[in-house]
Amino acid sequence: MWPSASKALHFFSLRFLALVPALSLTACVSYEPAVLIPEITLSPEQLDLQSGNTGSQQLLDFGVDVGVNESDSLFNVEVLPGVVVRQVSPGGPAEAAGIVPGDVILNINELAINSPDALRSLEQTAAESREFEFTVRRGTSVIVATVLARELSDNPPPRELYRIDPIASRASYRSQLVDLGTEQAVAAEVVSLQPGSPLAAAGIGSGDLVLAVEGGQLNSAQDLVTRLLRDYEPGQELEWTVYRNGRRQSLTVELWDPGRRISRVALGPLLRYESSLSPQSKELTLFDLWLFSFYSYRQQEGERSHSILGLLNFSSDYGELVEEQ
Repeated sequence: MWPSASKALHFFSLRFLALVPALSLTACVSYEPAVLIPEITLSPEQLDLQSGNTGSQQLLDFGVDVGVNESDSLFNVEVLPGVVVRQVSPGGPAEAAGIVPGDVILNINELAINSPDALRSLEQTAAESREFEFTVRRGTSVIVATVLARELSDNPPPRELYRIDPIASRASYRSQLVDLGTEQAVAAEVVSLQPGSPLAAAGIGSGDLVLAVEGGQLNSAQDLVTRLLRDYEPGQELEWTVYRNGRRQSLTVELWDPGRRISRVALGPLLRYESSLSPQSKELTLFDLWLFSFYSYRQQEGERSHSILGLLNFSSDYGELVEEQ
């Protein structure tokens, strides 16, 4: 009896060992960053800080936000004369003139105002006087308010401080022209380091001048930021050429690394696991037999569900467990 049992155990052991390579061939493990890496819009080399998004410079400000004057009826929407005041800037010209949200501006200096664009065009038009007469309807009363528009044309335009890389190097840079003795070169001066910047570990700090990355000469501070965010992978080690105290130095910088997490594991029909950070979800299936699985688990944000043989189904939402009928 014992020899027969020993032979049977030996037989099943051999079958199991023969099955392991087959399972390993179908195993699949995938990795993704442990945290979501935000997408950053790269700035152009030259910024146009003089004009706004509309391409027209605003000269005056009435301090009021307006919209189309529509009727309140849900069944018969009609556009009424004038524009309705949605918001009044605190301390602005319109508030000082007594205009309040809900008022309807009918005319400005006897010019009919029937769209928000008409009011904006007045703000973008040079005027001899800052005094404007607003004809306003409040309920069923029509009043006149004198608004002293605020001039904006004399305000200085925005000025650029620096270019910033909030991800790969977590530092800010400014373009500088450097005299190297025999030649002049453009460098990216390190302005400041953000918390967790990998430049600190590499010995790079504020005031250092970056001349090249991986042997490629820089054209500007934006050129450095663009290369770091576009051409290299998180956690990659790069050779930086830094100029300080009249000398060039080669330093190795390991870009910010978000770490790795297992995003997918598949082991034939025995096990399947998938996870995602956007949206935050997890899914686990054991013994997936096509028509049904022995056990499955799904999590979508705060909602979780469990299923056993497709017969017992449970779901929970932020700790609350309920049974599905």
